[in-house]
Amino acid sequence: MMEQSPLCPERVRKITGSFAFIEHRFVRDGFWASLGQHELLLSVFFVLGGDRNGLSSYSYDTICTLWPFSLDDYIVARNALIHQDLIAFDGHLFQVLSLPPTPVREQPRPLQSPPQMAQADPATIRRRIRDSLGADDD
Repeated sequence: MMEQSPLCPERVRKITGSFAFIEHRFVRDGFWASLGQHELLLSVFFVLGGDRNGLSSYSYDTICTLWPFSLDDYIVARNALIHQDLIAFDGHLFQVLSLPPTPVREQPRPLQSPPQMAQADPATIRRRIRDSLGADDD
C-alpha cells in the first residue's frame, strides 16, 4: 500500500474516547451494495451505538426518533440486517456481528403486476416521470 500524507495534518482524527469501526470488507466485498438505504443507516447506527463487543440496547422508539424511520421502515430494515447475518437481536439487545464470508444475495424476483412495475421497473418509472412533466419521449 502506498503511504499517503494527510491533506490537513492538523485535523488528523484521534481516538480520545469510545471507538467504532466498520471493516473495509464491508465495502470491498459487497455488503454495502447489498443493503438498502434504511438498512445502511440502521447498520451504521448500530456500529456507532454499540460497545466494544458490538452490543447496544437502543429501543425502537429512540431509533425512530433519531432517524427518519417509520416503525414499519425500522422493522423491515432490522429484519433484513438479521437475515443478512449482520446483527443478532434477542428482543431487547442488538449485537453487530463479525461479517459473514459473503453477503446474502437475494435473487431478483420477476415483476408481475402494474404496482410492482411502477415501484421497481426503471423504464416504467422513467415514463411516469416524463408523463408527469409533460415531456415527449426521445
